[in-house]
Amino acid sequence: MTTILEPVDQSSKNSIKRIVSTFSWRQNLIYVGFAVIFVLFSITLNDRGFLTSDNLLNIVRQTSTISVMAVGVVFVIAAAQIDLSVGATAGLASVTTAMTINSVGLVPGIVAGLATGVIVGLLNGFFVSVVGVPSFLATLGMLGMAQGAAMWITGAAPQAINDLDFTFLFGDSNIGPIPGLLLWTLLIVLIGHFGLRRTGFGRQVLATGGNSKAAAFSGVHTKRVVFLVLLLSSVLAALAGMLYAGRFHTGSYNTGTGDELSVIAAVILGGTSLFGGRASVVGALLGSLMIGLLNNGLILMGLDSAQQQVARGAIIILAVAVTARRRV
Repeated sequence: MTTILEPVDQSSKNSIKRIVSTFSWRQNLIYVGFAVIFVLFSITLNDRGFLTSDNLLNIVRQTSTISVMAVGVVFVIAAAQIDLSVGATAGLASVTTAMTINSVGLVPGIVAGLATGVIVGLLNGFFVSVVGVPSFLATLGMLGMAQGAAMWITGAAPQAINDLDFTFLFGDSNIGPIPGLLLWTLLIVLIGHFGLRRTGFGRQVLATGGNSKAAAFSGVHTKRVVFLVLLLSSVLAALAGMLYAGRFHTGSYNTGTGDELSVIAAVILGGTSLFGGRASVVGALLGSLMIGLLNNGLILMGLDSAQQQVARGAIIILAVAVTARRRV
């Protein structure tokens, strides 16, 4: 009996060793980290309601806007650029949507919100790909301009939205037990994943970020690619601002303030190379959910806001540092 089982056990051990030795821990850090944090909070915070469906769905609602913005920023960072204006663009789109709905109606309000993203994206794309301003500086300037414009046109006053059709479509609805925000998130993630992995444009983005000179020699119009990814990022940021407005029934100039840091952290956590050329839309979604898990878990642990900031910042820096060390 023993002589038969020993070779089998040894073979199984060898197979496990081969799997462990070939598994890329750094490349799959987001999946491992997400699983570890989820299991840890499930065990330690189970008696405080962490695993209840209401709590888990609340995490999805809170991270949906970050996830939508992250899809656009995945394309930007994959092309070796950066967009710091996504949070301010979301705030500006939320107030233009609210003010237009209150003045003219639902459809013009939706068009105004998306047009805000298009205008910001065109300006970002023009200054970066045509004028040659580094994307860090161009989008940092746009951050200030968008926040200032939102404060200017509203007088820094929140703009209430009373149109129930808008709040139903953009964030305040449930399809059965499923939040509408989750459906928006899944739709954008699926389109983004397909666009990055299955289209010629996605391959051009990765080629531009991996080696722009080589991409240009092979026929890729790299400046046009950079222009389009910045435009895409701003339009998705504007959509996120409309989801904010729909969820809170209000447009406000400070909507999305500081979101750019969470979005970039989610994208890098998700496996997108900070230096371009490698990206994952699904990974960015998990990175966003991981940040949501951390926020939720730290609150349930009873930490005050200052302690939450310290713990959250330390965990994100550690994870991003480990992920960003691998340059493609």
